[in-house]
Amino acid sequence: MSKPLETLWYTHSPVPTGLGIAVESGRLAEAFRPYGTNIQGLRESSDRGTREAHFDHHLDNSVRHGGNTPAIWARANGKNTRVLGLSWSDEVQLILTPPESGLKHVRDLRDRRFGIPKWANVQIDFGRAQALRALENAMRLEGLSLNDVELVDYPYGGTHSDEPIRHVFGAQIALNRNNERRRNNELIGLLRGDIDAIFAKGAHAVQLADEFGLHVLIDTGSHPDPMVRSNIGTPRTLTVDQHMLDEHFDAAALIVETVLRAEQWAWSHADETRRFLARELNTSEYWVAAAYGEDAHRRLVTRLEEQSLLALQDLTNFLERHHFIEQAFDVREWVDPRPLAAVLGKTRLAI
Repeated sequence: MSKPLETLWYTHSPVPTGLGIAVESGRLAEAFRPYGTNIQGLRESSDRGTREAHFDHHLDNSVRHGGNTPAIWARANGKNTRVLGLSWSDEVQLILTPPESGLKHVRDLRDRRFGIPKWANVQIDFGRAQALRALENAMRLEGLSLNDVELVDYPYGGTHSDEPIRHVFGAQIALNRNNERRRNNELIGLLRGDIDAIFAKGAHAVQLADEFGLHVLIDTGSHPDPMVRSNIGTPRTLTVDQHMLDEHFDAAALIVETVLRAEQWAWSHADETRRFLARELNTSEYWVAAAYGEDAHRRLVTRLEEQSLLALQDLTNFLERHHFIEQAFDVREWVDPRPLAAVLGKTRLAI
């Protein structure tokens, strides 16, 4: 390595990622051991500011592999990061209704109530963003828009009243109801009959639907159009800070190589990969297969495919349109393809 890297900070979302496998299998630490680099997990830090770097990417010499929305937000807010790769692991993205609602098609959501999370005291409300994205994509398939649905906010993390707020064509009306903060306020509202539909994704979503007998109105995660499937996890971003590329380019390339090798291992180890994903998602292997497919191990592929770049740009524009970021940007200028190109150029890496 041309310039020693004293400490590498890493973080990965609790979802299928090559970096997650590289970390948990010890491959990342093993790759950097010859260089004396200290490997530190952001989420394991006792310092809250350090942990926040998982979302805002403010630490030098750090790598993050996970949901694209926090990464886009950080870049839009001036963090000097670069995308080294994009992975695309399709997952279920469900709009759920109670079986007694009578809703059979997405078009039936017109003038109905849709519960949506709204977090206070967070830098980026990615939970709200992903729900709005799935709902907007679903409504567009029927020639409708978000204005055709009544959005009901379910606040989290606030210090004031957690009463839901209804949005009726842009108007906000406070509901006269005490609502204790709970882990899934929208689900409670759905089961009470206060709202007609909610969004959930991944293994958690299929487990919820099964446990409570909910009806799947649509799964945008299985739609044939990848732009409809695109959301916070499709594609996922592998990002590092510019300082690492400028001062420790070899380390950035080694990160990419380690991620790709971990993914390559997963392709031929279906059972072990499924067990890892179950631990990562805090669920069972059954729900992993239901949410990500029996071939989930084959979907771990980090590249810079054109479709992923198009989806990333579309998501950036979406976040601007709904005021999660102030201004969109050209994602192609965000990408640095050099480390990936250097790794793929190695003949000994047969991938």
